[in-house]
Amino acid sequence: MESKRSKYILIGLSVFCILLIGISSVNDGFLTPVRNGVGYVLTPIQSGINRAGSAVYEKIRNYSSLQEALQENEELKTRVDELSEENGRLQQEQFELDRLRELYGLDQEYMQYSKVGARVIAKDSGDWFHIFRIDKGSEDGIREDMNVIAGGGLVGIVTDVGANYATVRSIIDDSSEVYAMAMQSGSGCVVEGDLTLYREGRLRLTHIAQDGDVKDGDRIVTSNISSRFLPGLLIGYAADISVDSSRVTKSGYLIPAAQFDTLQEVLVITDLKSEMSEKDASDSAGSETSGGETAETSAPSGGETETAEEGTAAPEEGSSGAGEGTDGETVSEETQEGEENP
Repeated sequence: MESKRSKYILIGLSVFCILLIGISSVNDGFLTPVRNGVGYVLTPIQSGINRAGSAVYEKIRNYSSLQEALQENEELKTRVDELSEENGRLQQEQFELDRLRELYGLDQEYMQYSKVGARVIAKDSGDWFHIFRIDKGSEDGIREDMNVIAGGGLVGIVTDVGANYATVRSIIDDSSEVYAMAMQSGSGCVVEGDLTLYREGRLRLTHIAQDGDVKDGDRIVTSNISSRFLPGLLIGYAADISVDSSRVTKSGYLIPAAQFDTLQEVLVITDLKSEMSEKDASDSAGSETSGGETAETSAPSGGETETAEEGTAAPEEGSSGAGEGTDGETVSEETQEGEENP
């Protein structure tokens, strides 16, 4: 029964629609009031539906854009982190390159000495590298009392050596003393380590003769009379030189050429001052011995020449005598014959 009623309703609506289509095709004006009425009813509904649909669409689009933005933001953050890491690595490499260039310049400045490069791997407690350890040892040819340079000048001296490490005491250590001289004048002085004073970036410069020519700004280098430090290594620059209260000596301060708060790489000079001194003494003794032997050799040579000449002259004189002797014997035989013939 219900199905028949639904069928009748569907058929009726279909006929009504066909009728409306036919009427609208015949006379469009007839349906104008109907369209207007429907418009008054449906337009607000359609507008509301459009607004709701637009709002939902905007929400969906905004959500989609937000998701894309969030994903892009994460990708950008990752890229920024990668670039920051790469930039940090490049800066570190640049700093290392600058330090190695500085060491290369130092190596070229002291080409007369053999050297081994090393990295600082540990240091004693404190703000500065006054006692530190390097990653080269006896297996690399490192020995005690070898001089260490970096940052434009002298850093310290090797005090202890292991198979693959070595300990260095720097010139700023309280127990350090270096015999030095002013490069411009050759006047002697002593550089004394002082950790407390180094807080001001200075070391003590003492034992300058009252008439010594050491002025502010002079380059202070290691002295020839030092028993452990090789000569001519830059230590730093003189500052605030003044006459002591005793009026016998002068003293002042030294500004080190090397920086002792950022040491990373160093050069170890593998030539020992003691061996160089022994070699120089041996060469000097050899030169003196060679000169003496040359003089002695010259004297016998002259004597032999004179003896040879005398020997040569003697036979000439002897030959002359032999001739006379022969002539004498002939004369004697003739005399004997003469005596017999009569």
